[in-house]
Amino acid sequence: MSFQNHEQNGLVWLTSDNLPGIRHGFSTRRGGVSTPPWDTLNLGTGGGDDPRRVLENYRRFCAVVGTEPERCVLSRQVHEDKVRLVTEADCGKGLFRERDYTSVDAMICDTPDVALVVFSGDCNVILLHDPVRGAIGAAHAGWRGTALGIAAKTVRAMVDSFGCDPAHIRAAIGPSIAQCCFETDDDVPAALRAALDDAVEPYMTRIGEKWHIDLKGINALWLRRAGVERVDICDHCTACRPDLYWSHRKMGKARGSQIAMIAL
Repeated sequence: MSFQNHEQNGLVWLTSDNLPGIRHGFSTRRGGVSTPPWDTLNLGTGGGDDPRRVLENYRRFCAVVGTEPERCVLSRQVHEDKVRLVTEADCGKGLFRERDYTSVDAMICDTPDVALVVFSGDCNVILLHDPVRGAIGAAHAGWRGTALGIAAKTVRAMVDSFGCDPAHIRAAIGPSIAQCCFETDDDVPAALRAALDDAVEPYMTRIGEKWHIDLKGINALWLRRAGVERVDICDHCTACRPDLYWSHRKMGKARGSQIAMIAL
């Protein structure tokens, strides 16, 4: 399994071979109309960029994925573990209508032509597809969400809401900060150990007084524990590639945002 790079009219995005036959994409910062410091394909809302430019960026990205901005439903990420069941009635929330939810770091859906959108500026973004049941999921997992097991909880929500068999679900973990650059103090390893016991030890390395943690590997572990057998992991590090991605760790708040999008 692997990720594929695509380019069309200057817009660059990624797809996963593990999600065949389903519309999806992981954005980069290339191919949009936003000006610095959001240059150019900023898909984050509420960060100071001109909303008209952000909407044009959505139109461009949706066009390559194969959907429309009016069909998008945007998460409202607060580093918690809330999973929202999305329906037709949610289309346009976050772009054309106010979001009537305050804590949504993951979403699930089985309605055709509804596009789920989660954001990243370093955090893990995880797309899920059950081709048997015809259901999708999208999750955002920073270290807090990872410790809370949001990846597994999203799978469980798909099982409870749609009757999915976890063995049928395919997962793709997109570009995010990698172990080389995710440096942290002792509180993060303690939270991860409390959630996953010694199973996280292979994903944590102490260098001097800091820990370097592989959050992608830990989220893949959560998915496997939830019964998902096919997991694809992108090896791109957002902090190492400022030419291609924005990184909160490297750039702070003066930046744009990537998204991951999936639609039946």
